[in-house]
Amino acid sequence: MTEWDLESVLAWRNHPEVRRFMFSRHEIELQEHKAWFEKASKQANRYLLVFEQDAQARGFVNLAVASGSIAEWGFYTDPSSPKGTGKALGNQLLSYAFGELKLHKLVGQVLAYNERSRNFHLRLGFQQEGILRQQHFDGEQYHDVYSYGMLASEWQQLQGENQ
Repeated sequence: MTEWDLESVLAWRNHPEVRRFMFSRHEIELQEHKAWFEKASKQANRYLLVFEQDAQARGFVNLAVASGSIAEWGFYTDPSSPKGTGKALGNQLLSYAFGELKLHKLVGQVLAYNERSRNFHLRLGFQQEGILRQQHFDGEQYHDVYSYGMLASEWQQLQGENQ
C-alpha cells in the first residue's frame, strides 16, 4: 500500500457493507486515515497490502507479525469487486504469508454476526480455535469474537491436496 492507495482503501473501509463488520465502526475521516497510515507504514512488523486482480486494486490486507512468526490479519475487499475476489485475495495472502514471509501461524478474529467472514476462514482452511464470549463492545452491546488460526504445516498440506 502506498499513499496513492489511501483514498480507495478508505472508500472501501467506509462503505456501509464493510464498516458494519469492523471492530471500529465509525466512519473514518481522511485525516485520521492518513495519520494511521503514516504510523502503521513505519512499523517493521506490519504489512499493509493492496490486492490487485486484473490490474485493478480490489482489496486490502493488514498483516501484523508478532514474535515467533505468528501474524494476525484483517482484510476487506472493494464492495464492487466481482464474485470470487475474496477467495483470490485470501489464497494470495496465504501464499505470501507462508511462502515468502515463512510464518508459522496466521490468525484472524471475526465478530460473531459476520457469518460470511466466519465461513470464509473455514473455506480457506483455517481452524476455529475458540470463541471469546462477549469480547467486543460496540458502544451499544457486547459481541462474541470467533478466533481462527492456520499453521504453516496445514497450509502446506492444503497445497499438496490442491495439486
